[in-house]
Amino acid sequence: MARKWNARLQHAANPMRTVALCCGLVVGAAAATLAANNAHAAAADSSTLVQARVTSDTAKTRYPIVLVHGLLGFDNLLGVDYFYDIPGKLAGAGAKVYVAQVSGTNTSEIRGEQLLQELKTLRVLAKDPALKFNLIGHSQGAPTVRYVAAVAPDMVASVTSVGGANGGSKVADLLARLPDSSIAQGIAVTAIGLLTNLIGFLSGKDPSQLPEVPLNALASLTTEGGAAFDKKFPQGRPAVGSSCDVKSGPAVANGVRYYSWSGVSTSFNLFDPSDTALSALGTLFYFGEANDGLLAACTTRLGTHLGDYRQNHLDEVNQAFGNTYGSQFPYYEKKPPELFKDQAARLKSAGL
Repeated sequence: MARKWNARLQHAANPMRTVALCCGLVVGAAAATLAANNAHAAAADSSTLVQARVTSDTAKTRYPIVLVHGLLGFDNLLGVDYFYDIPGKLAGAGAKVYVAQVSGTNTSEIRGEQLLQELKTLRVLAKDPALKFNLIGHSQGAPTVRYVAAVAPDMVASVTSVGGANGGSKVADLLARLPDSSIAQGIAVTAIGLLTNLIGFLSGKDPSQLPEVPLNALASLTTEGGAAFDKKFPQGRPAVGSSCDVKSGPAVANGVRYYSWSGVSTSFNLFDPSDTALSALGTLFYFGEANDGLLAACTTRLGTHLGDYRQNHLDEVNQAFGNTYGSQFPYYEKKPPELFKDQAARLKSAGL
């Protein structure tokens, strides 16, 4: 059974330790070692390093896997993983797995900078300045990891988008069109803010390190925001104006390999409480389009297309609590943890 150390990979839980770390890197090897020890002590209080009884090496990638959550996300909330049952399954199959923690509501660029600092800290702790990472992002986690790959390709071996908000969402478009002074937008922003703060508190986020700005997230997740992000960071994305029939973008950019898969079903499942809401949203916003309830499948494409699955937006990370398929589809497709393990095996075969 998987065991976890809660250690959220924040690069600076204590400002004095951050100063010590930075100074140590400048003044010499001895001071750098001391700084790394201080950083390790800081990280040990608040990060998630996944450990499990290893039963195979099928997912034993060359480089560590880092899982990155989406909007309103977390690493672990009251004992429940955002990537439900997935980190432990990967670790049990031999992978070295970290679960990152970034702002639940902010721009993809700001979230990307937070992730970048976490990866730099991991390099220091590993005493390997050339260490690379296999980044897997769900929802807004996809543009978050794309940002890191674009600005620091030397740190990234691969990027995998799972139900990625790469081209924006029509749901976000509707909220963004509400007048700034409208009661509806005010209620929505307040509700999201309260929910984000609650999630942050329960998952142990430090708001001084990971600020929450719901309107920033909304701007990033609109169709216009997705297009602007693509213009700055086009790596792996299909060419602008491509038909939805184009399911893959460039497989490699700046030495980084890109992959993606998506959910395309919101079918009703009595045991999955997310299905009702996401089915309603999918019908309202994407009637006639393949979608996962929040995103049209054709807007999620990135790098090598690995498939479309009968999953809604939360099923993609094995929520709620692993109840991911309706009764009509239980045997025809692999469960989400298996898809993640397959991707790790794919990365291993590619020498990543």
